[in-house]
Amino acid sequence: MTDGLKVVVIGGGSSYTPELVEGFIRYHHELPVRELWLVDIEAGLHKLEIVGKLAKRMVERSGLPIEVHLTTDRRLAIRGADFVSTQMRVGMLEARGRDESIPLKYGVIGQETTGPGGMMKALRTIPVLLDICRDIEELAPNAWLLNFTNPAGIVTEAIHRHSNVRSVGLCNSPIGLQKWLTSAYEVAPDRIYTEFVGLNHLHWVTRVDVDGVDKLPELLGNTEGFSGKNVPSQGWDAEFLRSLGALPSYYLKYFYMTKEMLAEQEESFARDGNRAAVVKRVEDELFQLYADPELSEKPKQLEQRGGAFYSEAAVNLMRSLYNGTNDIQTLNVANNGTLDFLPKEASIEVNCLVTKNGPLPLPLTNVPTHVKGLIHAVKTYEQLTIEAAVAGDRGIALQAMVHHPLVPNVETAVKLLDEMLEANRDYLPQFFPQG
Repeated sequence: MTDGLKVVVIGGGSSYTPELVEGFIRYHHELPVRELWLVDIEAGLHKLEIVGKLAKRMVERSGLPIEVHLTTDRRLAIRGADFVSTQMRVGMLEARGRDESIPLKYGVIGQETTGPGGMMKALRTIPVLLDICRDIEELAPNAWLLNFTNPAGIVTEAIHRHSNVRSVGLCNSPIGLQKWLTSAYEVAPDRIYTEFVGLNHLHWVTRVDVDGVDKLPELLGNTEGFSGKNVPSQGWDAEFLRSLGALPSYYLKYFYMTKEMLAEQEESFARDGNRAAVVKRVEDELFQLYADPELSEKPKQLEQRGGAFYSEAAVNLMRSLYNGTNDIQTLNVANNGTLDFLPKEASIEVNCLVTKNGPLPLPLTNVPTHVKGLIHAVKTYEQLTIEAAVAGDRGIALQAMVHHPLVPNVETAVKLLDEMLEANRDYLPQFFPQG
């Protein structure tokens, strides 16, 4: 790379893409993108064309020398790339709807990144992402792969285990918490240090220093805390939160408040349908806006979509890798001994020093004993899921389902696996070989 960067976005027809484009424009002086390739599949071509035209209008308005290319030819796009970002959904929103609704029939949490729904999403996604990695190994062996595709931790670990691609997993949740803290304490981000312990969508914040002062005790008195648009905002039990001694991710409500969250999901499903249906309505409105030829900037309504700060997380990481800024970001990387009770290959979510050669996990100062069991249990499920996705082995898939803490017993796991594998038959050729 001598005259600018080539960046590829797999899933370029996503409604999130205008956020990314906005980030590339804002930070072009530090991240000189020369070519932006938006890639999608034939089924997503209509959205790709709408989003792509908006991206071109945004770039034209900026006056920057960025070429925007739209294609369904993934290999053409990847050839010679410097960065590849993935934000795809195998099976599209219809599959997400099944991930969320089928478990509810069995009295189990229905969620697209954890539990049976998250497992099905991983089984659909891992083979496709590993195919993409084969292309990167051949056509852009020096590229960095930034994976936003959920379940990000499982998918990132699968890439590390089964490819030679340089890859980092990203999530908007840590940066969202950081934003919430900077607002709450009215300070700049560089005056706050937070320590994350755990896995993607299963982390605890065990340290919050503001100007060197420990703020964790007072934050543990806030039972509402930071939350995301895609998780019900029910508050924590005050006594539990104080005794936990750490700020749990809002996704941990599915594990610590299973009964209440299940009841809320069932009520919401009866009233509004699953979350996928809600997202589809928001996306339909967004794409109507995107199609307006007069629109040449990211519309405010995108913030209703959830997943805020994806762009900031992606562009921050690209800038840091490209410039070697040695700043600290919370990323999904290989454990390599950071958590001594997990395998070194396990993907964990942890603060990293981002160097030009890649992220370096920082040592942890506080890992509460009482969170280790849940981390280990979920990591066991994740690693079984990866093995099942690669091998297409139903027996391993059953073990993954049974050992997820949100699945109550073997009988339920067997029924869930039967129905969910069949519902995903079109996207799981490894489980349904032809001939």
